[in-house]
Amino acid sequence: MSRSRRALGLWMLIALVIGNIIGSGVFVLPAALAPFGAASLLGWGISLGGALMLAMVYAWLSQMIPNHGGAYAYARRAFGDRVGFIVAWSYWVCVWSANAAIAVAFAGSLGSVWPAATATPLRSALCALGALWICTAVSLAGVREAGRTAIVLTLLKLVPLVVFGLLGLGWVHASAFEPFNSSGLPLVSVASSVAALTLWAFLGLESATVPTDVVIDPQRTVPRATIIGVTIAGLATMLACTVVIGMLPADVLHTSAAPMAEAARRTWGAWAGMAIGVVATVSCFGALNGWVLLQAQTTLAAAEDDLFPACFARLDKRGTPWIGLLVSSVLASALIASNYSRTLVALFTFTILLSTAATLIPYLVTVLAWWRIDSTARTWRRLVAIGALAFSVWALIGTGAETLLWGAVLLLAGLPIYLWQRYAVKKRRS
Repeated sequence: MSRSRRALGLWMLIALVIGNIIGSGVFVLPAALAPFGAASLLGWGISLGGALMLAMVYAWLSQMIPNHGGAYAYARRAFGDRVGFIVAWSYWVCVWSANAAIAVAFAGSLGSVWPAATATPLRSALCALGALWICTAVSLAGVREAGRTAIVLTLLKLVPLVVFGLLGLGWVHASAFEPFNSSGLPLVSVASSVAALTLWAFLGLESATVPTDVVIDPQRTVPRATIIGVTIAGLATMLACTVVIGMLPADVLHTSAAPMAEAARRTWGAWAGMAIGVVATVSCFGALNGWVLLQAQTTLAAAEDDLFPACFARLDKRGTPWIGLLVSSVLASALIASNYSRTLVALFTFTILLSTAATLIPYLVTVLAWWRIDSTARTWRRLVAIGALAFSVWALIGTGAETLLWGAVLLLAGLPIYLWQRYAVKKRRS
Protein backbone atom coordinates (compact mmCIF):
# COMPACT_ATOMS: atom_id res chain seq x y z
CA MET A 1 0.00 0.00 0.00
CA SER A 2 1.38 3.40 -0.93
CA ARG A 3 2.13 5.98 1.70
CA SER A 4 -0.73 8.12 0.43
CA ARG A 5 -3.16 5.35 1.42
CA ARG A 6 -1.79 5.17 4.97
CA ALA A 7 -4.40 6.82 7.15
CA LEU A 8 -3.62 6.13 10.83
CA GLY A 9 -1.18 8.41 12.67
CA LEU A 10 0.17 8.22 16.23
CA TRP A 11 -2.82 9.79 17.98
CA MET A 12 -5.33 7.70 16.07
CA LEU A 13 -3.37 4.56 16.91
CA ILE A 14 -3.07 5.47 20.61
CA ALA A 15 -6.82 6.11 20.64
CA LEU A 16 -7.37 2.71 19.01
CA VAL A 17 -5.33 0.92 21.71
CA ILE A 18 -6.94 2.80 24.62
CA GLY A 19 -10.40 2.49 23.10
CA ASN A 20 -10.06 -1.25 22.54
CA ILE A 21 -8.81 -1.90 26.08
CA ILE A 22 -11.29 0.37 27.89
CA GLY A 23 -14.63 -1.09 26.94
CA SER A 24 -17.16 -2.76 29.17
CA GLY A 25 -14.93 -4.45 31.75
CA VAL A 26 -14.04 -1.40 33.81
CA PHE A 27 -17.72 -0.72 34.57
CA VAL A 28 -18.61 -4.22 35.82
CA LEU A 29 -15.33 -5.56 37.25
CA PRO A 30 -15.57 -3.90 40.69
CA ALA A 31 -18.46 -6.19 41.64
CA ALA A 32 -16.50 -9.28 40.64
CA LEU A 33 -13.42 -8.07 42.55
CA ALA A 34 -15.34 -7.10 45.69
CA PRO A 35 -14.81 -10.39 47.59
CA PHE A 36 -11.03 -9.91 47.55
CA GLY A 37 -10.87 -6.44 49.13
CA ALA A 38 -7.52 -4.63 49.00
CA ALA A 39 -5.84 -7.86 47.94
CA SER A 40 -7.35 -7.25 44.51
CA LEU A 41 -4.68 -4.57 44.05
CA LEU A 42 -2.07 -7.33 44.02
CA GLY A 43 -3.84 -9.09 41.16
CA TRP A 44 -4.29 -5.78 39.33
CA GLY A 45 -0.58 -5.08 39.65
CA ILE A 46 0.31 -8.49 38.22
CA SER A 47 -2.14 -8.06 35.34
CA LEU A 48 -0.90 -4.58 34.52
CA GLY A 49 2.72 -5.73 34.71
CA GLY A 50 1.99 -8.75 32.52
CA ALA A 51 0.10 -6.62 30.01
CA LEU A 52 2.97 -4.12 29.81
CA MET A 53 5.52 -6.92 29.28
CA LEU A 54 3.38 -8.38 26.51
CA ALA A 55 2.99 -4.90 25.02
CA MET A 56 6.78 -4.47 24.99
CA VAL A 57 7.23 -7.78 23.16
CA TYR A 58 4.65 -6.72 20.58
CA ALA A 59 6.38 -3.34 20.24
CA TRP A 60 9.80 -4.95 19.62
CA LEU A 61 8.37 -7.31 17.02
CA SER A 62 6.58 -4.48 15.23
CA GLN A 63 9.97 -2.80 14.74
CA MET A 64 11.59 -5.99 13.46
CA ILE A 65 8.71 -7.21 11.26
CA PRO A 66 6.72 -4.37 9.66
CA ASN A 67 4.19 -6.77 8.08
CA HIS A 68 0.57 -6.08 8.92
CA GLY A 69 -1.34 -8.78 10.75
CA GLY A 70 0.21 -8.50 14.22
CA ALA A 71 0.59 -11.83 15.99
CA TYR A 72 -0.12 -13.72 12.76
CA ALA A 73 2.81 -12.11 10.96
CA TYR A 74 5.17 -12.82 13.85
CA ALA A 75 4.06 -16.45 14.22
CA ARG A 76 4.37 -17.11 10.49
CA ARG A 77 7.85 -15.59 10.32
CA ALA A 78 9.04 -17.66 13.29
CA PHE A 79 7.24 -20.98 12.83
CA GLY A 80 5.85 -21.15 9.29
CA ASP A 81 2.42 -21.31 7.68
CA ARG A 82 0.84 -23.90 9.95
CA VAL A 83 1.39 -22.02 13.21
CA GLY A 84 0.71 -18.77 11.39
CA PHE A 85 -2.72 -20.03 10.37
CA ILE A 86 -3.51 -21.21 13.92
CA VAL A 87 -2.71 -17.76 15.28
CA ALA A 88 -4.59 -15.94 12.49
CA TRP A 89 -7.63 -18.15 12.93
CA SER A 90 -7.62 -17.85 16.73
CA TYR A 91 -7.22 -14.09 16.67
CA TRP A 92 -9.91 -13.64 14.05
CA VAL A 93 -12.38 -15.67 16.13
CA CYS A 94 -11.32 -13.60 19.15
CA VAL A 95 -12.09 -10.35 17.34
CA TRP A 96 -15.54 -11.12 15.97
CA SER A 97 -16.66 -12.90 19.14
CA ALA A 98 -15.34 -9.95 21.20
CA ASN A 99 -17.43 -7.68 18.99
CA ALA A 100 -20.49 -9.73 19.89
CA ALA A 101 -19.62 -9.38 23.60
CA ILE A 102 -19.02 -5.62 23.37
CA ALA A 103 -22.23 -5.10 21.37
CA VAL A 104 -24.14 -6.96 24.09
CA ALA A 105 -22.42 -4.85 26.76
CA PHE A 106 -23.43 -1.73 24.82
CA ALA A 107 -27.04 -2.87 24.92
CA GLY A 108 -26.79 -3.43 28.67
CA SER A 109 -25.29 0.03 29.24
CA LEU A 110 -27.94 1.63 27.05
CA GLY A 111 -30.58 -0.18 29.06
CA SER A 112 -29.35 1.41 32.28
CA VAL A 113 -29.95 4.84 30.74
CA TRP A 114 -33.01 3.95 28.63
CA PRO A 115 -34.69 0.87 30.17
CA ALA A 116 -37.28 0.51 27.40
CA ALA A 117 -34.52 -0.21 24.87
CA THR A 118 -33.69 -3.53 26.54
CA ALA A 119 -37.02 -4.39 28.16
CA THR A 120 -37.10 -7.77 26.38
CA PRO A 121 -34.34 -10.12 25.15
CA LEU A 122 -35.36 -9.37 21.56
CA ARG A 123 -34.98 -5.61 22.05
CA SER A 124 -31.61 -6.16 23.69
CA ALA A 125 -30.44 -8.22 20.72
CA LEU A 126 -31.69 -5.60 18.26
CA CYS A 127 -29.81 -2.85 20.14
CA ALA A 128 -26.62 -4.92 20.06
CA LEU A 129 -27.02 -5.67 16.36
CA GLY A 130 -27.76 -2.03 15.58
CA ALA A 131 -24.54 -0.85 17.28
CA LEU A 132 -22.49 -3.54 15.52
CA TRP A 133 -23.72 -2.58 12.07
CA ILE A 134 -23.39 1.16 12.64
CA CYS A 135 -19.70 0.58 13.46
CA THR A 136 -19.40 -1.69 10.42
CA ALA A 137 -20.76 1.14 8.25
CA VAL A 138 -18.20 3.54 9.76
CA SER A 139 -15.34 1.17 8.84
CA LEU A 140 -16.75 0.74 5.34
CA ALA A 141 -16.57 4.52 4.99
CA GLY A 142 -12.79 4.24 5.31
CA VAL A 143 -9.95 3.66 7.77
CA ARG A 144 -9.37 7.36 8.37
CA GLU A 145 -13.04 7.88 9.29
CA ALA A 146 -12.85 4.96 11.74
CA GLY A 147 -9.63 6.42 13.19
CA ARG A 148 -11.16 9.85 13.68
CA THR A 149 -14.18 8.29 15.33
CA ALA A 150 -11.84 6.37 17.64
CA ILE A 151 -10.16 9.60 18.83
CA VAL A 152 -13.48 11.30 19.63
CA LEU A 153 -15.01 8.29 21.40
CA THR A 154 -11.82 7.54 23.36
CA LEU A 155 -11.69 11.09 24.72
CA LEU A 156 -15.38 10.94 25.61
CA LYS A 157 -14.83 7.91 27.83
CA LEU A 158 -11.23 8.32 29.05
CA VAL A 159 -11.58 11.85 30.43
CA PRO A 160 -14.74 11.15 32.53
CA LEU A 161 -13.24 7.87 33.75
CA VAL A 162 -10.05 9.57 35.00
CA VAL A 163 -12.02 12.45 36.52
CA PHE A 164 -14.30 9.97 38.33
CA GLY A 165 -11.29 8.05 39.66
CA LEU A 166 -9.51 11.16 40.93
CA LEU A 167 -12.62 12.74 42.49
CA GLY A 168 -13.69 9.41 43.96
CA LEU A 169 -10.46 9.14 45.94
CA GLY A 170 -11.91 11.71 48.35
CA TRP A 171 -14.88 9.44 49.15
CA VAL A 172 -12.98 6.17 49.56
CA HIS A 173 -13.54 4.51 52.93
CA ALA A 174 -10.46 2.79 54.35
CA SER A 175 -12.71 0.25 56.05
CA ALA A 176 -13.70 -1.10 52.64
CA PHE A 177 -10.20 -2.50 52.29
CA GLU A 178 -10.08 -4.18 55.70
CA PRO A 179 -9.06 -6.89 56.17
CA PHE A 180 -6.50 -6.86 53.37
CA ASN A 181 -7.65 -10.28 52.10
CA SER A 182 -11.36 -10.56 52.88
CA SER A 183 -11.85 -13.71 50.80
CA GLY A 184 -10.04 -16.01 53.23
CA LEU A 185 -8.19 -17.67 50.34
CA PRO A 186 -4.40 -17.94 50.16
CA LEU A 187 -2.86 -14.79 48.71
CA VAL A 188 -1.48 -16.70 45.72
CA SER A 189 -4.99 -17.95 44.90
CA VAL A 190 -6.39 -14.44 45.23
CA ALA A 191 -3.77 -13.00 42.87
CA SER A 192 -4.48 -15.75 40.35
CA SER A 193 -8.26 -15.26 40.54
CA VAL A 194 -8.05 -11.48 40.19
CA ALA A 195 -5.60 -11.74 37.30
CA ALA A 196 -8.00 -14.10 35.51
CA LEU A 197 -10.91 -11.70 36.07
CA THR A 198 -8.96 -8.66 34.89
CA LEU A 199 -7.56 -10.39 31.79
CA TRP A 200 -10.62 -9.33 29.80
CA ALA A 201 -9.92 -5.69 30.74
CA PHE A 202 -6.51 -5.84 29.00
CA LEU A 203 -7.51 -7.58 25.79
CA GLY A 204 -6.62 -5.24 22.94
CA LEU A 205 -3.07 -4.42 24.05
CA GLU A 206 -1.90 -5.70 20.64
CA SER A 207 -4.33 -3.54 18.63
CA ALA A 208 -1.73 -1.21 17.12
CA THR A 209 0.23 -4.10 15.56
CA VAL A 210 -2.66 -5.43 13.44
CA PRO A 211 -3.42 -2.63 10.92
CA THR A 212 0.21 -1.59 10.29
CA ASP A 213 -0.41 -1.61 6.54
CA VAL A 214 -2.49 1.56 6.96
CA VAL A 215 -0.30 3.22 9.62
CA ILE A 216 1.95 6.19 8.91
CA ASP A 217 5.62 5.31 9.64
CA PRO A 218 4.62 2.03 11.36
CA GLN A 219 8.05 1.07 12.71
CA ARG A 220 8.07 4.19 14.89
CA THR A 221 4.35 4.75 15.39
CA VAL A 222 3.24 1.23 16.35
CA PRO A 223 5.68 0.64 19.26
CA ARG A 224 5.02 4.09 20.73
CA ALA A 225 1.24 3.76 20.42
CA THR A 226 1.33 0.28 21.98
CA ILE A 227 3.29 1.24 25.11
CA ILE A 228 1.57 4.62 25.62
CA GLY A 229 -1.90 3.20 25.03
CA VAL A 230 -1.53 0.19 27.34
CA THR A 231 -0.02 2.32 30.14
CA ILE A 232 -2.77 4.97 30.05
CA ALA A 233 -5.62 2.46 29.70
CA GLY A 234 -4.23 0.15 32.39
CA LEU A 235 -3.70 2.87 34.99
CA ALA A 236 -7.09 4.50 34.32
CA THR A 237 -8.91 1.17 34.61
CA MET A 238 -7.07 0.15 37.78
CA LEU A 239 -7.73 3.54 39.41
CA ALA A 240 -11.45 3.57 38.62
CA CYS A 241 -12.09 -0.02 39.73
CA THR A 242 -10.18 0.41 43.00
CA VAL A 243 -12.01 3.64 43.83
CA VAL A 244 -15.42 2.01 43.29
CA ILE A 245 -14.50 -0.82 45.70
CA GLY A 246 -13.62 1.79 48.33
CA MET A 247 -16.78 3.89 47.80
CA LEU A 248 -19.53 1.26 48.12
CA PRO A 249 -20.52 -0.95 51.07
CA ALA A 250 -19.52 -4.56 50.48
CA ASP A 251 -23.11 -5.89 50.41
CA VAL A 252 -24.11 -3.34 47.75
CA LEU A 253 -21.00 -3.90 45.69
CA HIS A 254 -21.49 -7.68 45.57
CA THR A 255 -24.98 -7.42 44.08
CA SER A 256 -24.75 -4.34 41.86
CA ALA A 257 -24.96 -4.86 38.08
CA ALA A 258 -23.54 -1.37 37.52
CA PRO A 259 -21.27 -0.66 40.53
CA MET A 260 -19.57 2.44 39.11
CA ALA A 261 -22.89 4.11 38.31
CA GLU A 262 -24.20 3.09 41.75
CA ALA A 263 -21.16 4.64 43.46
CA ALA A 264 -21.62 7.89 41.53
CA ARG A 265 -25.37 7.99 42.32
CA ARG A 266 -24.86 7.42 46.05
CA THR A 267 -22.05 9.98 46.26
CA TRP A 268 -23.16 12.84 44.00
CA GLY A 269 -26.81 12.17 43.21
CA ALA A 270 -29.00 10.60 40.54
CA TRP A 271 -27.59 12.82 37.78
CA ALA A 272 -24.08 11.44 38.42
CA GLY A 273 -25.29 7.85 38.18
CA MET A 274 -27.03 8.66 34.90
CA ALA A 275 -23.87 10.38 33.62
CA ILE A 276 -21.74 7.31 34.35
CA GLY A 277 -24.35 5.20 32.55
CA VAL A 278 -23.94 7.43 29.50
CA VAL A 279 -20.15 7.18 29.73
CA ALA A 280 -20.39 3.40 29.92
CA THR A 281 -22.58 3.37 26.81
CA VAL A 282 -20.13 5.59 24.93
CA SER A 283 -17.24 3.46 26.16
CA CYS A 284 -18.75 0.25 24.81
CA PHE A 285 -19.60 1.88 21.50
CA GLY A 286 -16.06 3.27 21.19
CA ALA A 287 -14.52 -0.14 21.89
CA LEU A 288 -16.85 -1.72 19.35
CA ASN A 289 -15.79 0.81 16.72
CA GLY A 290 -12.11 -0.03 17.28
CA TRP A 291 -12.57 -3.80 17.27
CA VAL A 292 -14.71 -3.67 14.12
CA LEU A 293 -11.86 -1.80 12.42
CA LEU A 294 -9.48 -4.58 13.48
CA GLN A 295 -11.68 -7.41 12.23
CA ALA A 296 -11.30 -6.15 8.66
CA GLN A 297 -7.51 -6.02 8.95
CA THR A 298 -7.08 -9.34 10.79
CA THR A 299 -8.02 -11.54 7.83
CA LEU A 300 -6.30 -9.41 5.19
CA ALA A 301 -2.70 -10.46 5.87
CA ALA A 302 -3.54 -14.18 6.05
CA ALA A 303 -5.54 -13.98 2.81
CA GLU A 304 -2.65 -12.26 1.01
CA ASP A 305 -0.43 -15.18 2.07
CA ASP A 306 -2.96 -17.75 0.75
CA LEU A 307 -3.83 -19.02 4.25
CA PHE A 308 -7.34 -17.55 4.19
CA PRO A 309 -9.67 -17.52 1.15
CA ALA A 310 -8.55 -14.96 -1.44
CA CYS A 311 -11.81 -13.00 -1.20
CA PHE A 312 -10.72 -11.71 2.22
CA ALA A 313 -7.93 -9.77 0.51
CA ARG A 314 -10.22 -7.80 -1.79
CA LEU A 315 -10.12 -4.06 -1.17
CA ASP A 316 -12.71 -1.47 -2.11
CA LYS A 317 -11.83 1.95 -3.54
CA ARG A 318 -11.14 3.25 0.00
CA GLY A 319 -8.66 0.46 0.70
CA THR A 320 -11.00 -1.40 3.08
CA PRO A 321 -11.00 -5.24 3.00
CA TRP A 322 -14.78 -5.17 2.81
CA ILE A 323 -15.49 -8.88 2.49
CA GLY A 324 -13.54 -9.70 5.65
CA LEU A 325 -15.33 -6.85 7.41
CA LEU A 326 -18.80 -8.01 6.38
CA VAL A 327 -18.20 -11.73 7.00
CA SER A 328 -16.88 -10.97 10.48
CA SER A 329 -19.88 -8.79 11.33
CA VAL A 330 -22.26 -11.45 10.02
CA LEU A 331 -20.63 -14.07 12.28
CA ALA A 332 -20.82 -11.74 15.29
CA SER A 333 -24.46 -11.06 14.46
CA ALA A 334 -25.17 -14.78 14.23
CA LEU A 335 -23.58 -15.29 17.66
CA ILE A 336 -25.81 -12.58 19.14
CA ALA A 337 -28.96 -13.75 17.36
CA SER A 338 -28.51 -17.44 18.18
CA ASN A 339 -28.25 -16.64 21.89
CA TYR A 340 -30.63 -13.69 22.18
CA SER A 341 -33.01 -15.61 24.45
CA ARG A 342 -30.36 -15.61 27.19
CA THR A 343 -30.19 -12.79 29.69
CA LEU A 344 -27.70 -10.03 28.88
CA VAL A 345 -25.40 -11.20 31.66
CA ALA A 346 -25.46 -14.82 30.45
CA LEU A 347 -24.90 -13.79 26.84
CA PHE A 348 -22.07 -11.44 27.81
CA THR A 349 -20.41 -14.18 29.89
CA PHE A 350 -20.68 -16.70 27.06
CA THR A 351 -19.13 -14.37 24.46
CA ILE A 352 -16.34 -13.30 26.83
CA LEU A 353 -15.46 -16.95 27.38
CA LEU A 354 -15.30 -17.54 23.64
CA SER A 355 -13.19 -14.45 22.97
CA THR A 356 -10.76 -15.02 25.85
CA ALA A 357 -10.18 -18.63 24.80
CA ALA A 358 -9.29 -17.47 21.30
CA THR A 359 -6.90 -14.66 22.23
CA LEU A 360 -4.63 -16.47 24.70
CA ILE A 361 -2.98 -18.61 22.01
CA PRO A 362 -1.82 -15.60 19.93
CA TYR A 363 -0.37 -13.96 23.07
CA LEU A 364 1.58 -17.07 24.00
CA VAL A 365 2.83 -17.77 20.47
CA THR A 366 3.88 -14.13 19.98
CA VAL A 367 6.28 -14.31 22.93
CA LEU A 368 7.71 -17.60 21.65
CA ALA A 369 8.07 -16.06 18.18
CA TRP A 370 10.07 -13.13 19.57
CA TRP A 371 12.31 -15.56 21.42
CA ARG A 372 13.04 -17.42 18.20
CA ILE A 373 13.47 -14.36 15.98
CA ASP A 374 15.58 -12.17 18.28
CA SER A 375 18.12 -14.72 19.49
CA THR A 376 20.76 -12.04 20.24
CA ALA A 377 18.56 -9.82 22.42
CA ARG A 378 19.93 -8.03 25.46
CA THR A 379 19.55 -9.63 28.88
CA TRP A 380 16.91 -7.17 30.12
CA ARG A 381 14.75 -7.87 27.08
CA ARG A 382 15.04 -11.59 27.70
CA LEU A 383 13.90 -11.06 31.30
CA VAL A 384 10.88 -9.09 30.08
CA ALA A 385 10.06 -11.84 27.58
CA ILE A 386 10.32 -14.49 30.31
CA GLY A 387 7.88 -12.46 32.40
CA ALA A 388 5.49 -12.09 29.46
CA LEU A 389 5.71 -15.82 28.75
CA ALA A 390 5.07 -16.73 32.39
CA PHE A 391 2.10 -14.37 32.54
CA SER A 392 0.62 -15.81 29.33
CA VAL A 393 0.93 -19.40 30.56
CA TRP A 394 -0.44 -18.47 33.99
CA ALA A 395 -3.40 -16.65 32.43
CA LEU A 396 -4.07 -19.57 30.10
CA ILE A 397 -4.18 -22.01 33.00
CA GLY A 398 -6.07 -19.61 35.25
CA THR A 399 -8.99 -19.21 32.85
CA GLY A 400 -10.10 -22.76 33.64
CA ALA A 401 -10.88 -26.04 31.94
CA GLU A 402 -13.99 -24.77 30.16
CA THR A 403 -12.07 -21.99 28.45
CA LEU A 404 -9.31 -24.38 27.40
CA LEU A 405 -11.95 -26.72 25.95
CA TRP A 406 -13.44 -23.88 23.95
CA GLY A 407 -9.96 -23.02 22.67
CA ALA A 408 -9.48 -26.59 21.42
CA VAL A 409 -12.89 -26.59 19.73
CA LEU A 410 -12.12 -23.29 17.99
CA LEU A 411 -8.81 -24.60 16.65
CA LEU A 412 -10.44 -27.76 15.30
CA ALA A 413 -13.10 -25.65 13.59
CA GLY A 414 -10.40 -23.94 11.54
CA LEU A 415 -8.76 -27.18 10.37
CA PRO A 416 -11.00 -27.69 7.28
CA ILE A 417 -10.25 -24.13 6.11
CA TYR A 418 -6.50 -24.70 6.44
CA LEU A 419 -6.60 -28.02 4.58
CA TRP A 420 -8.76 -26.58 1.80
CA GLN A 421 -6.42 -23.61 1.35
CA ARG A 422 -3.36 -25.89 1.17
CA TYR A 423 -5.14 -28.05 -1.43
CA ALA A 424 -6.23 -25.02 -3.47
CA VAL A 425 -2.70 -23.55 -3.49
CA LYS A 426 -1.12 -26.83 -4.56
CA LYS A 427 -3.70 -27.29 -7.31
CA ARG A 428 -3.13 -23.74 -8.60
CA ARG A 429 0.64 -24.20 -8.69
CA SER A 430 0.57 -27.63 -10.33
